[in-house]
Amino acid sequence: MANYQFPNQTAFYRGKVRDVYSIGNNWLVMVASNRISAFDVILSSPIPFKGQVLNQVAAYMLNATKDICPNWLVDTPAPNVAVGKRCDAFKIEMVVRGNLTGHAWRTYSSGKRVLCGVQMPDGMKENDFFPSPIITPSTKASEGHDEDISAEEIIAKGLATAEEWEILCNYTLQLFAKGKEIAAKRGLILVDTKYEFGKIGGTVYLMDEIHTPDSSRYFYADGFEDRQAKGERQKQLSKEFVREWLIENNFMGKEGQSVPAMSEEWIQTISNRYIELYEQVIGEKFVPQILSDDDTYNRIIESLQKTGAL
Repeated sequence: MANYQFPNQTAFYRGKVRDVYSIGNNWLVMVASNRISAFDVILSSPIPFKGQVLNQVAAYMLNATKDICPNWLVDTPAPNVAVGKRCDAFKIEMVVRGNLTGHAWRTYSSGKRVLCGVQMPDGMKENDFFPSPIITPSTKASEGHDEDISAEEIIAKGLATAEEWEILCNYTLQLFAKGKEIAAKRGLILVDTKYEFGKIGGTVYLMDEIHTPDSSRYFYADGFEDRQAKGERQKQLSKEFVREWLIENNFMGKEGQSVPAMSEEWIQTISNRYIELYEQVIGEKFVPQILSDDDTYNRIIESLQKTGAL
């Protein structure tokens, strides 16, 4: 993926899956790469069209939820590029869970009933619905693993004020409800997801991507209850199948473990699963688009001029 240099560029940051360019003080260009990460480690091979899937699902979802809260996105000039407003980020991820799955289930099955200061009821099975969605935040680590944190610790450490925390929780639950509603229309259950927020002046903005396969887990609604009753695994659309493959190959991001090699067939399987999620969630056929680096650059420049960033 190209390393661009834009007029008025003030910073560049390469994340696990995105390249982020700061333009002046108020604008960002976010390029979604085909890199894939799990257990906070970038895997060995890129996944064809993954960046386009992530960017287009995120844009669709941000546009569908802008009546709930303001968000950073202004334009998507290329298939894998988003241009928007730079926010001062809260250093927390708002993880919201509708079902007892993943990290919550691993915690629960170890015998614990409290996660991030939130009490989980007794007598639940894996993938059961919580009586109502729970918020289990984590710290936003610049390096290494994100850490679970409670609301009390967030306020005590000054990561958000009590008033800001209330706003973040309200937005999180409303966004999750909207995400579940969109998913239900497509025959899916939005199981859990995460949101990131920041501020511009005194206003809280939704940032980054939302409801994508990298930030969310989806189950197929059809047959969900039957599978639960029989104790069968749920059919899901998310990145979890990649994590499961890594665990089977003795990798969980721990010290001394090496990332397993990925066959061409496995890379194509992952790409197909991302495209499947796009089509299922958006309800439209995925149209792969490949632009040259020069074409992408020119589209970004045009967008920045249009938004007034240049």
